[in-house]
Amino acid sequence: MPDYPKVPPRLGRIFANNPLYFVTFCTHRRRNILATGAIHSAFTKFAIRAYAERHVAVGRYVIMPDHIHLFVRGPEDLGLGQWVGPLKQHLAKAIEFTAPPVWQRGFFDHLLRSDESYAEKWNYVRENPVRAGLAQSGEDWPYAGEIVVIDRAQTLQPRVRPCCSRRPVGDAGAQVNAVILALQIGRAHV
Repeated sequence: MPDYPKVPPRLGRIFANNPLYFVTFCTHRRRNILATGAIHSAFTKFAIRAYAERHVAVGRYVIMPDHIHLFVRGPEDLGLGQWVGPLKQHLAKAIEFTAPPVWQRGFFDHLLRSDESYAEKWNYVRENPVRAGLAQSGEDWPYAGEIVVIDRAQTLQPRVRPCCSRRPVGDAGAQVNAVILALQIGRAHV
């Protein structure tokens, strides 16, 4: 049997540098256990650490009661499955009083090919709490935000910078501020 490459060769030429993914993963049996301050804080801490240690930038995200949507960009060698798995494990530790399994197996991912695709996906995602009757507007939902602003237009060397709006509060907010300060004084790689 021939040995085929994992990625079709032409995709390597089209999306070689720092791809941007739209990712969704759900709780087991769609249990409503995620829309809490503890999960939001754990998610934010994980995303900040991923950016500081592995240069994996989590951009916009929405945490719904039974699933999470996020946009993520990482280095060329980012193994998305190897990154989502530890994220799910980290979040599971922040969930109280839940019997395993916490998560559905796997996750959904979509490689974004253009700024238009990014904008369309975000417009849909940010309105999820409104469609579910959980908020009057997407901006009112407390479990959404942006950890790192991802400049989709940059393809060779993406410019990422911390977002100044919708920052998490408490310890997670302090960590975001520390990342911002480190970037401003040149301690973190962009």
